[in-house]
Amino acid sequence: KVGHLLKGFQALRHLIPRLVTAKPRAQVSKSMILAINTGPASVQSSLTLSSASSVIVANRSNARLDKMFCDDVILDAQKVIKLEPSSHVEYQLKHMVLRVARCYSEAIKAFQMILAKQHTAHDMQIRKLRENYISPSKAEGDIQKSIDAQLYTAPLRLLNTTTGHLCDRGAQINTFKKSTEYNKLLSLVMTHPDLPVGHIADTVATYFRYVMLSHRWEGNELLLHDIQDKIVYKWKATGLTKLQSFCKVARQAGFNWAWVDSCCIDQNNHVELQKSLNSTFAWYHHSALTFVYLSDVSPSSKSGALAKSAWNTRGWTVPEFLASKVIRFYQQDWTSYLNDVSPNHKESVEIMHELEDATGIDARVIVAFQPGMRDAREKLQWASMHITYSLFGIFGMQLPILYGENAQNALGQLLQEIVARSGDITALDWIGQPSEFNSCLPADITSYAAPPCTFPTLSEDEIQTAVSALRHTVTVCQALKLFHQLEQLSAPRFANCRLRLPCIVFPVTEIRRRPCAAHETSITYGVKADGLGDLLITTEERLLQFSRLRPTRQTFLLVLPWDRHLLELPDFAGDAESMGDWLQPESPLDDSVGDRMGDEELADSESYSRALRLIVRLGQPFGAFLLAQQRGGEYKRIASDHDIIAQVMDGTSVHSMMDIRTLEIL
Repeated sequence: KVGHLLKGFQALRHLIPRLVTAKPRAQVSKSMILAINTGPASVQSSLTLSSASSVIVANRSNARLDKMFCDDVILDAQKVIKLEPSSHVEYQLKHMVLRVARCYSEAIKAFQMILAKQHTAHDMQIRKLRENYISPSKAEGDIQKSIDAQLYTAPLRLLNTTTGHLCDRGAQINTFKKSTEYNKLLSLVMTHPDLPVGHIADTVATYFRYVMLSHRWEGNELLLHDIQDKIVYKWKATGLTKLQSFCKVARQAGFNWAWVDSCCIDQNNHVELQKSLNSTFAWYHHSALTFVYLSDVSPSSKSGALAKSAWNTRGWTVPEFLASKVIRFYQQDWTSYLNDVSPNHKESVEIMHELEDATGIDARVIVAFQPGMRDAREKLQWASMHITYSLFGIFGMQLPILYGENAQNALGQLLQEIVARSGDITALDWIGQPSEFNSCLPADITSYAAPPCTFPTLSEDEIQTAVSALRHTVTVCQALKLFHQLEQLSAPRFANCRLRLPCIVFPVTEIRRRPCAAHETSITYGVKADGLGDLLITTEERLLQFSRLRPTRQTFLLVLPWDRHLLELPDFAGDAESMGDWLQPESPLDDSVGDRMGDEELADSESYSRALRLIVRLGQPFGAFLLAQQRGGEYKRIASDHDIIAQVMDGTSVHSMMDIRTLEIL
């Protein structure tokens, strides 16, 4: 028995140096050392894995020799096992050699026998050796957690680029568990209790990396039921060429999985369809790579062909190329656009400038886009160049929008949600013709003939100077009362084609028509309102003229739509800088001041400063709405030719800002 055992160890001792000095072939994770302790009554061993990693490789001829040599060692170990079935030492030898030979499935079986032998051993020291390893079930559980986390942000169905099969989640996982990558990882986890969790996650993430396709649908697109249970590579059908080429190019690029919207979504399953549409932006964002297929760009095309491609007219084009971190553009024959074979075309200045010209989106935004409500008006302008409006992903939201839904209805829902979440009613101002979607939105709230203007922002020094001045004129009670009233306002919301708009109200006291040419369709009115400077408003609507001396029954209001960002609260701050503005005292407090002021006094001081900052911002010019009350008590917005730029007459007069309401607008 000992002779056989020593023969196996001697063989292994010669094997390891030969493999270490061989030519490149394959990588093994750790070098292995087998230590033997002998005693008067038993042969004991312990398996020690060194911390130094080494690459073990061999060329083809040496690989064959090494394979035969490993088989010899395994045969020796099996002979010893027959002589001493209860010993675990021989299984350790067998397990180690199988791992060196990359026979991971067999190595796992040998390792399970090691654990079983150690568990039933009479010697307590041998039984304790089991504590150095992780059980197969525990290792499988740890790997499964990483699989679940990885697939959480992946599409529900993916094409296997190796086999050509369409796989659901279960099939994807089963394919992984049958792979060499899985068995190698499982073997490594079981024998390395201290293996970092990140190593498991990285291995799983590498295997499940997937490629997305951004393309223009044509008349012969294959759907899920067309390719279900078929092998894409072997099947012959009209319209299959694009799908086959996509999978082949993805496989050649080293990816196991690929996704196409036409055949990877069950469009007959409403629940799955809705989930997929709401998840598409995230899928593109988490993909390893997105292929953009330009079916109308020939291989001989020059720079500028991308901008002219029909791909740019798709409604889904914008979120797809914005969400993806890595993109490659392919021509009609699946060669790289402009022969640019770089790994990421978002790093190509030439291609990004061409995409900027085609979409109107700044190239820097395309490269480093972040979804959310920031710059909502600008993002909506991008949509105006496309046929449909499936853009909710770029705002970081999910909506019940159906694939192929009427563009006007989809846009209406999107706008309503933007206003409700961001509180920014001015996001609607970019739209020129309210009649395009009046079935979904109050039409008058959206009409402007001229683009909205932007207002200069105050610097921090200017705000602090204004706050210092207000301390002499505005009491703590007045400032905090205004702040708390505005803080209690809810966000704007739509219901039954009406907008409930929180705002600060300035009642109109006079409207007088100004002289104009007879042929002009627009009329200019002089308008006065309590607390505001005098205004000139031009509109095509005919307004009743009145004054304080000659009042009218109809009520007119100028309102400041409320924007919660003005509170500078953390939940609504646009960035870390604005969040920190009000968190700091007006001036640094030394220890002596801190000793004199209690916590409540300090909190009151911060609240007072925050309220004064709000008053300073409210005193700046703002875009006002002119509203006319209707017979039912609700209001209608008077559409003007230009933004109505109003300003509080006395920025220190808190009383003029205290008329705070939520109005219902048709």
